[in-house]
Amino acid sequence: MGILYSEPICQAAYQNDFGQVWRWVKEDSSYANVQDGFNGDTPLICACRRGHVRIVSFLLRRNANVNLKNQKERTCLHYAVKKKFTFIDYLLIILLMPVLLIGYFLMVSKTKQNEALVRMLLDAGVEVNATDCHGESSLDIARRLKFSQIELMLRKAW
Repeated sequence: MGILYSEPICQAAYQNDFGQVWRWVKEDSSYANVQDGFNGDTPLICACRRGHVRIVSFLLRRNANVNLKNQKERTCLHYAVKKKFTFIDYLLIILLMPVLLIGYFLMVSKTKQNEALVRMLLDAGVEVNATDCHGESSLDIARRLKFSQIELMLRKAW
């Protein structure tokens, strides 16, 4: 099912409900930087967790703060780098295993989505060397997950 948030805009960003995110920010622009009461996630972090490029782009245009940290001391960049495959992604790959080429293209597509999110956040001025509560930076995550293109992008911005 995923994460449940106490802040409606965070839930909407997590669930890719662009209309709700738009309505909240239209009502009050400060909602773009609201932090959830449970874990401190912002709408931008929520959208990056799930790779919702349209919502990330919208929030960045509405001056969402890319350097706000949640309770784990992670910024949106941490989540954009390490956005994981969903259960549906894995299910599709498993079901389509006989057609390995399709599975390969699905994985490439997800990696390109991560790269697009990272590029948008870097352009918005995210703090590249920010570390989480475990001392791990987004560069460390990219290196650990062997995302060479994202690692290169982060090294250039470092």
